[in-house]
Amino acid sequence: MGGQYRITGDKYPRMRRPRRRGKLVLTMVASVAVLGVGGWGTLQLIDVFTGGGKQAAAAGPKAACATKASPSASTSAGAAVPKPAQITVNVYNATPRSGLAKSTADELKKRGFKIGDVGNASAQWDKKVKGTGVLLGPASALDTSLPVLATQLTGAERRTEATRKGTAVDLVIGTAFKNLTAKAAADKALAALAGPEPTTSASPKACS
Repeated sequence: MGGQYRITGDKYPRMRRPRRRGKLVLTMVASVAVLGVGGWGTLQLIDVFTGGGKQAAAAGPKAACATKASPSASTSAGAAVPKPAQITVNVYNATPRSGLAKSTADELKKRGFKIGDVGNASAQWDKKVKGTGVLLGPASALDTSLPVLATQLTGAERRTEATRKGTAVDLVIGTAFKNLTAKAAADKALAALAGPEPTTSASPKACS
């Protein structure tokens, strides 16, 4: 051994370097941890300065767009319906009961309608109307005056004449007629016809 060590006895000293492996492992683990934390912090800073969080910010407007309520189109359609005061009604009695045309015309007048001719029905209709009545008018009245008048006599048949002039409509009383529709029910039907409540529906809407 070159005289460096003095050997005595029958046991030889173990000649090896001190163990440093544990310290080396700890040093490597600490280095990796420091690098990991530093890398994560760097990514966070990059997201802040480059707008990496824009996806979360966009979720708000998209959610709002998806729940926008759209009113029903029936409201605008109801706006064109005329009021009773704008409708002239001719009342004709096609039944054998006398005085029915006048009493019906008087009640319609109380309900706001204008009254035109009142009397017995012509031979075309006399004793030939089996239902409660027939509502007759020009073609233009089909979706305007006739629906309004129909609120006053439930079950009445509606007809139009293509060659008819003017805006007045006829109420021809039939043999099944007893009374006009109760005023409360007629007013409710008229209100629904003139201005139905808009319905809202949450419809998805694409957002850009």
